[in-house]
Amino acid sequence: MGLKIQADHPLEMVRLSADDAMQTRRSVRAFLPTPVSREEVEHLLSLAARSPSGSNIQPWKVHVFNGVMRQRITNAILQALDAGQADQHQREWNYYPMQWREPFISRRRKIGWDMYGLLGIPKGDFERTEQQRRRNYEFFGAPVGMIFTLEEDLEIGSWLDLGIFIGNVAIAARGHGLDTCAQAAFADFHNLIRPILGIPDNQIIICGMALGHADHNDAINQLQTQRASLKEFANFEGFGE
Repeated sequence: MGLKIQADHPLEMVRLSADDAMQTRRSVRAFLPTPVSREEVEHLLSLAARSPSGSNIQPWKVHVFNGVMRQRITNAILQALDAGQADQHQREWNYYPMQWREPFISRRRKIGWDMYGLLGIPKGDFERTEQQRRRNYEFFGAPVGMIFTLEEDLEIGSWLDLGIFIGNVAIAARGHGLDTCAQAAFADFHNLIRPILGIPDNQIIICGMALGHADHNDAINQLQTQRASLKEFANFEGFGE
């Protein structure tokens, strides 16, 4: 059974089971312009706020915006890219390993090849690759954008807590018929985003997220990502003894 909510709630018409929400969650990279209300977003964040955190400190912070504010962020970043200033903007933390190795590098390459293959972008077509990368900063057309932050004096446990919270935002959205794309790409442009949203200097920008209704007619949303088998990542001991 899906989550029961009040009959007058704006998300009352869509309720997926937890299994269905997790099975159908994906990173959507093309959205419809269909609006998502503040009330809808508030409900999703309230659900995600039930996420576990060490000693219940609830370290997550999220900055939500749409319309003119969303466009201001997009414009600022695209203008920096147009001016050839990409190298001047670096995130404050490392997302990926400094030295790639297996099986991670093969997984990363495969999703890139699969995605650009769907778009008909051949290897070496740097212009079209860059055009697709820039779509990140347009939130892939989603009407709602979010920026997640943590206070800079918090330790790695709080990063884990935030990751669980972000995952639950995505699952809550899917459970009510919406889609998301978490976007670490926004962390590179923290110096541009911070003044627009009034984010204090003591908050680290971790990532962004696009939220809205998927455009199922766009080829990019036909991407099917593979998952490792259970035996590749899980170890069981003592069962059946």
